[in-house]
Amino acid sequence: MTIELGVITAHVPRICFEDRAPAFYQPLIQGMKQVAQQIERMKPDAVILISTHWQSTFDHFVDATPRHKGVLTAFEAPDLISDVAYDYPGDEELATQLVEAGLKENLRILKVNDPTYVLDYGTVVPLRYLVPKEDIPVIELSCCWAANLEETYKWGRVMAKVCRESNKKIVFVSSGALAHNLVRGPEKMPTLAEQAMDNQFIEYLNKNDYQTAWEMLPQYARAAGIEAGGRHLAALLGFLEGSYQSKFLGYGQSSGSGNVIMTFTPQ
Repeated sequence: MTIELGVITAHVPRICFEDRAPAFYQPLIQGMKQVAQQIERMKPDAVILISTHWQSTFDHFVDATPRHKGVLTAFEAPDLISDVAYDYPGDEELATQLVEAGLKENLRILKVNDPTYVLDYGTVVPLRYLVPKEDIPVIELSCCWAANLEETYKWGRVMAKVCRESNKKIVFVSSGALAHNLVRGPEKMPTLAEQAMDNQFIEYLNKNDYQTAWEMLPQYARAAGIEAGGRHLAALLGFLEGSYQSKFLGYGQSSGSGNVIMTFTPQ
């Protein structure tokens, strides 16, 4: 039917529990709450989310599990994210369509249908804000390290085509940071040079100049150490085929990383 919304969101560990989050995370938290209100009004049929914390080696994974129910304690940060219960419906039909379309384009795509698979915190943390009622079906995607940015961009294009031809309303979420050369200290901002690169990339997005943002991404990813090599952003830029209106909702730090909340609404 339609692609209702594109989103770039943060998943910094210290915002998992809002009441424990330091004050400097408020721009990210408030931005995510604004996105949640927009999603609630849209009432989409599914959320497709690519997470930089589901890192697959050789293949792009698509989680087609009919129901995502579990308890998350994050391997990287069990002191910050532990005993987090979640229960989201899945969409096996749409996930299967994505897999089949990718395979037809000679991409390395594998379907995962395993109720014992535990969602990563790059998925659970933003969903706690974006889909707080746990009432919208979710399809999680991995970031494949053997796939370069061009292949990941193509995968985004393939998924967009499936969604445009579907009878469902879709939200696509890119969960991950911009600059990501991490240092100790959650209050630390990226370096001035990294912030300048983040700001330039955001400016291109704000101007709806996705082609220039795409052309910038490879060198920017290397210089700023973008999370997952920028693959989550490549997938999003591939997905945003057509005319969209961008909206900036917040930027904030986390241990030297730069995190942005943005939406992309079809025009």
